[in-house]
Amino acid sequence: MAVLGVSCSALRAQDGSGGRASAPAAPPVAGQPAVAVPQGAAGQEVNGRLGVAEREARQQQAELAAARHWGLAALPLKAPEAPAEKPELVAGPNVLLADGLPPVVRRVPTEDNVVFLTVDDGAAKDPEFAEMAAGLDVPLSVFLSDYLARSDYDYFRAMRDRGVSVNNHTVNHPDLRRLGADALRREICGQQDRLEQEIGTRPWLFRPPYGEYTAAALRTAASCGVTAVALWTEEAFPDHLEYRYSDEKLHPGDIILTHFRDPAPGWKGTMADMLRRVIDTATAEGFAIGRLEDYL
Repeated sequence: MAVLGVSCSALRAQDGSGGRASAPAAPPVAGQPAVAVPQGAAGQEVNGRLGVAEREARQQQAELAAARHWGLAALPLKAPEAPAEKPELVAGPNVLLADGLPPVVRRVPTEDNVVFLTVDDGAAKDPEFAEMAAGLDVPLSVFLSDYLARSDYDYFRAMRDRGVSVNNHTVNHPDLRRLGADALRREICGQQDRLEQEIGTRPWLFRPPYGEYTAAALRTAASCGVTAVALWTEEAFPDHLEYRYSDEKLHPGDIILTHFRDPAPGWKGTMADMLRRVIDTATAEGFAIGRLEDYL
């Protein structure tokens, strides 16, 4: 898929034979009998192809309708199938490795044209945002701090039920560089326990508040089930994206940070506006939004 109503329709109107679009059936000629539909196995095969084409057409129409409903500039690109094996993490500027510690990743090493959207904290519980993400089938990874999320974990349980993964962002969002061993355990492992209680699963991804951490914080996270630390390369707002790199472009494997926020100074719009901004930017630059947990 590329742009609304153009290459998307060409791709999805395939009949399964070499990627060629199905030809429309010829109308009957006046005075001549209609061509009979083959019976038996041949008829089942024809009907099967027609059924697949009809389902694909309906799916395309539903996706186009959703894109128009949410005001997207183009139909979002579909992410590729999840890799059979997660990419190997090699030390470099976007991946920090140390013996015995979870890897710290700013950008996932992949050649797929895919980026990842992650949402932090949990302050605003915007139903329109959740509805939009579900309606457009946008993969999300959320990183919750309990002190903000606890007022309505039902909101995040509903997101979980729609396929959103829920991850650890500490209990109270402190600067981990300032905490001793006991406080680190309360903040990191305490949130692991809290999310297991509220969401039903124990996360393996962790994001330190402010992107700041120490070796002691990473050891603590590893001790209670964390296997990777996700940082970011861009931050998304309703009216713009902020880039880590000077070319101000997305790259394969980029992790985009945003937050659960209501409109306010510095946040000029809604969560739905932010999601629209991210989708339109990714689509225009040739990227799909993928599921971070499939790669990391």
